[in-house]
Amino acid sequence: MVLESAIASLKRGEFVLLHDSAGRENEIDMVAAAEFVTPEHVARMRQHGGGLICIAIDNSFGQNLGIKYMHDILSNSDSFDSKSKEMIMGLAPYGDHPTFSITINHYQTYTGITDRDRALTIREMANLFRIENKRNKFVSSFKTPGHVPLLIGSRGLLASRQGHTEMSIYLAQLAELVPVTAICEMMDAETYSALSFEKAQHYAKQNAIPFIDGKELIEYTKVH
Repeated sequence: MVLESAIASLKRGEFVLLHDSAGRENEIDMVAAAEFVTPEHVARMRQHGGGLICIAIDNSFGQNLGIKYMHDILSNSDSFDSKSKEMIMGLAPYGDHPTFSITINHYQTYTGITDRDRALTIREMANLFRIENKRNKFVSSFKTPGHVPLLIGSRGLLASRQGHTEMSIYLAQLAELVPVTAICEMMDAETYSALSFEKAQHYAKQNAIPFIDGKELIEYTKVH
C-alpha cells in the first residue's frame, strides 16, 4: 500500500511526494515531518523542489498560539487602508482561501534564510507542540517577520479543504507524529511552471520516495 509506505517514510524522517488534484493547484509538494527536519531536508527542498518552504500546522495548534490567517490579519488592520484592503486575496483561482499566516524565524537564527536556520525554525515549531504553555513559549522563541511562512490548516482538515496544508497534516496524524509538517512545491526549471505529475512520479521512482495522489487520500478519509 502506498499510504502505508508514506506513513513509514514520514516516521523515518524521510520525504513523501503529495499531489493535490488536477482540478485544484495540480501541484506536487515535497513533505516531511517537521520534528525530523534537518538542514539536509531544507537543502533538498530548495534544490529539488524550488517552491516556498513552509510550515503547516493544524488549526487547533494555530489557535493555541494566538495566530490568524494573514487575510484576516490584514482585513482587521487599521494600518491597511480601505484601498489597500482591495488587494487582500479572497478565494484563489482554484476556489480556496489561502492558508498563509505570519512568517517566522526562531530567535536563535542569524539571517533566518540559511538551510541551518530554516531547519531550526521548522524543527522548533514541531517541538513547541509538545509544550504545555505554547503561547508564551511561541512569543518568546520566535520572531516575525521571518523567512519561513506558517500555514494554518482548515478546521476539519480534509472535510473543509483539500490542499497540501491539510493533506500533509493529515498524513502526519496518520503516522502518529506531531501535526506539523514542512512542505515545498516542486517546480520545473525547463518549463518554468509546476513540475508535472509524470515528472514527479519519475523523480519519486528514481529516489524511492512514496508518491501520494490526493484523490486516494480523500477516498481513504471517507472509509476511515
